[in-house]
Amino acid sequence: MHQPLSLVRRLSGALLLGLSLTAGVTLGAPPIQAQEASQAGFERFVQGLWPAAKARGVSRATFEEAFRGVEPDAKIIALTKKQSEFVRPIWDYINGAISAQRLKRGQEVAAEWSQTLAAVEKAYGVPRSVVLGVWGMETNYGSFTGSIYAVRALATLAYTGYRGDFFKEELLTALQILEEEHVDRSRMLGSWAGAMGQTQFMPSSFMKFAVDGNRDGVRDIWSSVPDAMASTANYLRQQGWQPGLPWGYEVMLPKGFDFRHLKQGFVQWQALGLRRADGKALPRSGEASLFLPGGAGGPAFLVTANYDVIKTYNSSDAYAMGVAHLGDRLFGGLPIQGAWPKDQPMLDKDQRQELQERLAGLGFYEGNADGKLGSKTREAVRNFQLRRGLTPDGYADVAVLRELRATR
Repeated sequence: MHQPLSLVRRLSGALLLGLSLTAGVTLGAPPIQAQEASQAGFERFVQGLWPAAKARGVSRATFEEAFRGVEPDAKIIALTKKQSEFVRPIWDYINGAISAQRLKRGQEVAAEWSQTLAAVEKAYGVPRSVVLGVWGMETNYGSFTGSIYAVRALATLAYTGYRGDFFKEELLTALQILEEEHVDRSRMLGSWAGAMGQTQFMPSSFMKFAVDGNRDGVRDIWSSVPDAMASTANYLRQQGWQPGLPWGYEVMLPKGFDFRHLKQGFVQWQALGLRRADGKALPRSGEASLFLPGGAGGPAFLVTANYDVIKTYNSSDAYAMGVAHLGDRLFGGLPIQGAWPKDQPMLDKDQRQELQERLAGLGFYEGNADGKLGSKTREAVRNFQLRRGLTPDGYADVAVLRELRATR
């Protein structure tokens, strides 16, 4: 799903009373009055959407049909708290994502759809490896595209205030999709967050970026592989993908490397002694940033602006690395060569939140202390390390938290 999803702990009291979350917690049967209050509040919310929907050209008939029988889904709220790409160690996430089965299936679909992928690559300048990486990561090449009615998912998230007005806007756009008959209600299925189709487009992304890849007059990201592949490539290109620039490479660092170096041209990196892990030459043009997802002792990567484009699909570094590495592996790339720091203790959720709070208190971090360690936290950690004379690898671990606790 290509929208960053940050956790917001906001659930209306009525919904909490009226529904039971299924993340290992059962609230028990609420009073009938609470159930009625919850549904009445949801219905008021839905009817309150009508003026905005009408202004977007949605007919009353489409509006009523879209919401027929729709109730808020408590399971969706539980799922907002289980985004594995932000809370699992990156090596666990990548190992789970790039399984032998997924590699085998990916190679099969790469052969099956080779002509389509070649045409998409030629038209948009996005490598087929990256398009396949997205397809594989999002739905295992279309094997599971989601079973939740998108309007129900979006309405639940919008009703509870999750991420402010974002899901309300996506819900209104979903109504437009139904009004314009891009897909029947019965086929408008997707993830808990309302992402749909073979490569999980949000409604707004469908309207902006979906294209008719097989030229049959329909933009069908649900069942047409050519449409889904072309739409994904178009999305990435419109987000700034630079044809001919790699996403990046795993590299080996020389002994005594100065970790204060962060971003420069490939030629300069080579002059500093960095070498590709697969033994091939670095490009003679373009620039890249050093990325150390497991700290100074773990695997090292040089990542380009195209890596950041992948992150517009999902802001998690684990996800972006999964897409990029899966795509490479499908076309003969090596497994990650560096050793992950699996023997080091990981920060638990409370410690991750404490780390963010302490960084914020020192002026290094802006944002919610949600325990999700993304690029903002990594940058804040790196700046703190530079200030303290530590190895500036941006890696949040027990040693950094200990140093933060000692800082006044």
